[in-house]
Amino acid sequence: MNGKMELVRNIGIIAHIDAGKTTTTERILFFSGTSHRMGEVDDGTTTTDFDPEEAERGITIYSACVTTTWNGATVNIIDTPGHVDFTAEVERSLRVLDGALVVFSAVEGVEAQSETVWRQADRYNVPRICFINKIDRVGADFQRTFAEIESRLCRSSGSERQIIAVTIPLALAGEVDGCDPRRTIVDLLNRRLLVFAGEEEQWKVSDHALPEILSAGVDEWRTRLVETVLQFDDEAMELYFAEEELSAEQLKKSIRSATLRGLITPVFAGTALKCVGVQPVLDGIVDFLPSPLDRPPVQGLEPSSPGGSELKIVSRSPDPKAPFCGLLFKIVADKHNDLYFMRVYSGTVSSGSRMVNPRTGKKEFITRLWHIQADSREKIDQDSAQAGEIVGVVGVKDSVTGDTLCDPKSQIILEQIKFPETVISMAVEPETSGDKDKLELVLSRLGLQDPTFAASIDQDSGQTIISGMGELHLEVLKNRMQRDFNLKIRVHKPRVTYKETISAEVSVAGVFDKETTAGPSFAAVKLRLVPAVDVVGVEISSEIDIRQFPAIHREALLHAVRDEAQTGVQGFSMTQLRVSIMDFEHRAGSTNETAIYAAVGDAFQSALQNAVPAILEPVMKLEVTCPEDSTGPIQSDLNSRRAIVTGTEVRGDLHIIEAEVPLAKMFGYSSSIRSLSQGRASYTMEPLRYAPATDLPDYM
Repeated sequence: MNGKMELVRNIGIIAHIDAGKTTTTERILFFSGTSHRMGEVDDGTTTTDFDPEEAERGITIYSACVTTTWNGATVNIIDTPGHVDFTAEVERSLRVLDGALVVFSAVEGVEAQSETVWRQADRYNVPRICFINKIDRVGADFQRTFAEIESRLCRSSGSERQIIAVTIPLALAGEVDGCDPRRTIVDLLNRRLLVFAGEEEQWKVSDHALPEILSAGVDEWRTRLVETVLQFDDEAMELYFAEEELSAEQLKKSIRSATLRGLITPVFAGTALKCVGVQPVLDGIVDFLPSPLDRPPVQGLEPSSPGGSELKIVSRSPDPKAPFCGLLFKIVADKHNDLYFMRVYSGTVSSGSRMVNPRTGKKEFITRLWHIQADSREKIDQDSAQAGEIVGVVGVKDSVTGDTLCDPKSQIILEQIKFPETVISMAVEPETSGDKDKLELVLSRLGLQDPTFAASIDQDSGQTIISGMGELHLEVLKNRMQRDFNLKIRVHKPRVTYKETISAEVSVAGVFDKETTAGPSFAAVKLRLVPAVDVVGVEISSEIDIRQFPAIHREALLHAVRDEAQTGVQGFSMTQLRVSIMDFEHRAGSTNETAIYAAVGDAFQSALQNAVPAILEPVMKLEVTCPEDSTGPIQSDLNSRRAIVTGTEVRGDLHIIEAEVPLAKMFGYSSSIRSLSQGRASYTMEPLRYAPATDLPDYM
């Protein structure tokens, strides 16, 4: 890492599928000198899509970390997937990054997953810049895409964020004899033309003075840029009125300040595939996105009691001399030693050191640190990593994604990464009974690596059930079991993951008061269960101060409530539920863990009988892009699938249909939509919410 932390940029490249993230990453690595050839997605030769499944499908499945340098700065890049089934990769990447580059296609504009990744970046307050890609394509419209970013992303989020164009396609300013509009962009900050040569001229970039014929068109866009910047910089406004013109350097300073505060998002234009506009994007990453020093100190909780009920908020600054803390945000299962990706937030860590995981209380031995370069590892100089770095760690044994490692003498628990719930399941079984133990081991390792993957045993059928985010997600996992772990398996038809909740608020009491062989056993509890559509899973709280109870009873009570609240009457996981502890009675010498679990179980049994249980199904947000002549048949088909069309839009020659549809009705939809549109339509689908199920399958 560069010795100066202010010259470090930890960024992610995020976008909708097929917007050009991986191609943009390839060009960045080439022009910054990290790679000596430009890989192509269609050929399966890109640096970051190194997994065989990625190369075969031509999509990004796993986030990949690479490091490069530009203008003296060290740029750590995480290339993330665009497919919604792998949204967990985006979630955990944005959790540890300082900035983001959001890529849009100038043809399709803002798409469904564009909105999802934008919201994820908003959730973690990640400053970002935008790259409107593919401006050379038929149907490309920079101005329309720019307006969609403004209306669908900035304004809809309710923030003050505004967007400004830093570079624009030549066509928006006018025409110039001898300039190919597909390979020329306008630099608004410097009022210059940038012409990008092709391979025969080794991708040379030439800088030209702005012809007079373009002045009016360029001034219109530049004036908008300046007026937007002045809203957020009083000093720049004073200079503007005093000097009548702001220099490019003054504008850069003002844009950077506003971008770091989340008030402005700079936008660039180009075509990554043809190597047009990539170098200005690299400049923007260094000029406008934050270093670790520009981000607020990371906050967490300091555990001060074994029960975890007395916690205070503490913060850590990105200081190499401060106590160490780092967040484990990704695990790559390896045949020998699992590789953990860690963002170091404060302090310094060295190979051979022991750090504590405050969640488990166990010490972890860090045997080796690595720099990650896609699918390869590079030894770190001096065998240590300091605040601001993203590194690979080998030797960790008892930690999972989202855990904190920290100095045992100065403990902190950083905020966990929240992942969406699984929505689809299918049964798997080994082809031979001798592979049963191997299947269990493989599923355990895959669950360690992927937080949106779960495996369980169906209590009624005895089948092994795996759950994930979509059909593609489960198919990729199935292929991994066969390819990476040499495990031959049989799979059954995917099923929707249903959930349960209650339809009415209920207050119940549970009592256990019996004489056992060990003596009297007693516990009593009162609980309130409230349905809550804004809660994912089960939210547990207390209306009484549970610190008044002995720690051993307090812990047993919380664990019992958490465990009993997981499963409903039909055996499905509970969700959209708030559970509040209203009262708890214990007796010295008579209350024990068994009694507490029995009392809580009695209370929940009464609650689920009296609170009108309801089965919920996953409802998906669907966006279909199709030609006009396919709109009617596609809408009719959606009606037959119980879809509710929420909006339609025309973008150029294409029609966009937005709908909400039960996942249970969407199996095999890719084949249906190809048939209805002669292969010309496409769609994206992402989880929206759980809603009451109206059409349950026969097996229920």
